[in-house]
Amino acid sequence: MASDPSSTASPTPRRRLFARWWVKALAALALLAAIGAGVFWLIFMRDLPSVDALKAYEPPLPTHVRGIDGAPIQSYARERRVELSYAEYPPMLIRAFLAAEDKTFFEHGGVDYPGLAGAVLDYVQKFGSGRRAKGGSTITQQVAKNLLIGNEYSPTRKVREAILAYKIEDTLTKPQILELYLNQIALGRNAFGVEAAAHAYFDKELDELTLGQLAYLAILPKGPSNYDPVRHPDRALARRNYVLSEMLRNNFITRAQYESANAEPLGTVLRRTSKYETVGGYFVEEVRRQLLDKFGETAKDGPYSVYSGGLWVRTSLDTRLQDLAAKALRDGLIRYDGGRGWSGPIRHVDIDGDKWLQALLNTNIGVDYEDWRAGILIARQGGEWSIGFANGRTGSVPRANAQMPVRGKGGTAFAAFKAGDIVAVAPSGSSFALRSIPRISGGFVVEEPASGRVLAMQGGFDARLQAFNRATQAQRQPGSTIKPIVYSAALDNGMTPASIVVDGPFCVDQGARLGTKCFRNFGGSRGAGPHTMRWGIEQSRNLMTVRTAATVGMPRVVATIKKMGIGDFPPYLSYALGAGETTVSAMVNAYAILANNGRGGAPSLIDFVQDRHGKVIWPENWRACDRCNAADYDGKPMPRPQGRQRQVLDAMTAFQMVHITEGVIQRGTATVLRDLDRPMFGKTGTNNGPTDVWFIGGTPQFVGGLYIGYDSPRSLGGAAQGGTLAAPIFKQFAVKAYEGMDKLPFRAPAGIRMVRIDRGSGRPVYGTFPTGNDPKPAVIWEAFKPASEPRRARRRAGPAPTATPTTARTDTPPRDSDFLQREGGIY
Repeated sequence: MASDPSSTASPTPRRRLFARWWVKALAALALLAAIGAGVFWLIFMRDLPSVDALKAYEPPLPTHVRGIDGAPIQSYARERRVELSYAEYPPMLIRAFLAAEDKTFFEHGGVDYPGLAGAVLDYVQKFGSGRRAKGGSTITQQVAKNLLIGNEYSPTRKVREAILAYKIEDTLTKPQILELYLNQIALGRNAFGVEAAAHAYFDKELDELTLGQLAYLAILPKGPSNYDPVRHPDRALARRNYVLSEMLRNNFITRAQYESANAEPLGTVLRRTSKYETVGGYFVEEVRRQLLDKFGETAKDGPYSVYSGGLWVRTSLDTRLQDLAAKALRDGLIRYDGGRGWSGPIRHVDIDGDKWLQALLNTNIGVDYEDWRAGILIARQGGEWSIGFANGRTGSVPRANAQMPVRGKGGTAFAAFKAGDIVAVAPSGSSFALRSIPRISGGFVVEEPASGRVLAMQGGFDARLQAFNRATQAQRQPGSTIKPIVYSAALDNGMTPASIVVDGPFCVDQGARLGTKCFRNFGGSRGAGPHTMRWGIEQSRNLMTVRTAATVGMPRVVATIKKMGIGDFPPYLSYALGAGETTVSAMVNAYAILANNGRGGAPSLIDFVQDRHGKVIWPENWRACDRCNAADYDGKPMPRPQGRQRQVLDAMTAFQMVHITEGVIQRGTATVLRDLDRPMFGKTGTNNGPTDVWFIGGTPQFVGGLYIGYDSPRSLGGAAQGGTLAAPIFKQFAVKAYEGMDKLPFRAPAGIRMVRIDRGSGRPVYGTFPTGNDPKPAVIWEAFKPASEPRRARRRAGPAPTATPTTARTDTPPRDSDFLQREGGIY
């Protein structure tokens, strides 16, 4: 039998090759290498972020707020950061950071191998000891860590960091890497980046720092808390001097520069001086709330978030008017509160011996009224208390300067003091005298009628003491300031300023359960008989108001109140006298609509918002008014700014009501404002108790309004009235606010007919003209809608109406409300 030739054939060359041991070893090594590469990829590179993200990296930036003139007034930030370009960094700053962090930065390719080897060895030596090994990271690795992979403490992170460092060096230039690093590094005191740190530690611009100060900034990446200049000054100074010595060793500075900088003290400040702390506190806080509602808080809420988006916000805040409104309201609160005793400490904190400064700074309490300041009582030495301030300085409060009685308790304030009390004081000779923060508060708003822009807002005595904004958040009864809106509904429904309304007893049947409700005037007066609507508003007669509201119908009245933005109230007669609750902001806006011939909308604090690149992102479809700020008239049609207002109330109705309430200033409840000698309308108000007093009014340029009252409503006392408390506060504001401004009349809309009438009877007058200077003329010009003006009746018997004054014109007007103090009604 023949054999199979294949069984005796020699092996092929390929088989012979793979049969050799060294080939098998190489194959095994290749397999192991592939497995190792796979494991390496899984552990270190699988989720490695793309370096390309650094090209478009935008660090979290604060939102900056500007006033009506474009000047900065506030910033909102959790990370204080000012972004600079590489060219803007002082060369000596770069040398300081290189000496402290990465001496060979411009030579290596991303990783410093000797430094990395030292870090690995240190990690092995300290493994299991609980101590952290030294970093050994280059600046490029730190950029990778901080911006791409996080700060996890592990060998895995170090490897990932090194891989990314190589990729970053291939993608970005060295200056670009340094720019990223110096803009985003955390340096303590809520400062991110070197420019923010210069302000935080030295209260200076970066280019104003000395060599020693630049070297101090360079030590902070190792751990800002480790080198805090307050808690660890010796450690900070030693580390700073080490950086200077490294700069000298690397020939970054000369011996003379080293010796000069080495002799410098640290020179840090306790806290940076904020440029914005006292500018429009309540206003800018309201802006912040609105921005948070619109754009969100942090980066997770979107690219335009308040604390990360780098927004630029233009507001309508007029800092001059804001200062005047704040001072007028504060002065008024202090006038009312003065003589009632010390209101007690602003706050109490526990302090441990001489460690009072940080306790005070942690409260963030400050007072910016005149020369007042907040301080913390430290200890009593005989007849005086030592007191410390936020700048680290101390003073004394002698017994003689703290003798006011403690309100509601008796005894002197000095005897009631406790260590840790934070109190308000003012300089008095070489020491300090106690001051009392008013317990009463209030709100003040100023608005431009033509645009609806809020120019000023004060929501209490001090935003750093009382965060609650009474201008927008306090719901209060507006009292008689609601009456012009009630009468506007009447004018919209057939009545005229000359319509006769009976000022007499008026009762309504409220049903079997509530019985009959009878309204009264101030002092319990049963009324003065028939009078014109104008007279009823000027003298603020409650009986005429409720009678008018009943005639027109409360559904129509509350509908007018609602469309004016004041509130949505049920159709009960008490709401015609101010029983409903609303805010100062809403009432001022309603009066601004009246002053603007019925046009308006929601009040606005924000003109527009830009993103970090300058694009306007709100309001939608915003268009710039290109020629609105032209220096001279160019002969072309006048530019028209984009408006956001609509016709809320009939223009003629609005003008009629403004014209009527000008009489409140001339001869009604707000005559304290008459000597301002300019066209002005307004209305006072006093509500039940009285717990609040009001004034709202103004001119075509701006309308202002305020109330004062306790946060927990209680009586202000029988003498408190809008005309005696609120109107004088507005006057103090207006005297300076209107300085240099034109005396502009209110502009009548098309169709209004101005007719001469007898002020007392409302009848037309012929042959006599109003006199210019008499605040109580017999004949006045009255505004009527077409075909509604009084006409000459056919003469049957007796003389025609003349300009002879009537008894009504000689009545002495009450100062404000008609019945609150004695009868407990609503005015």
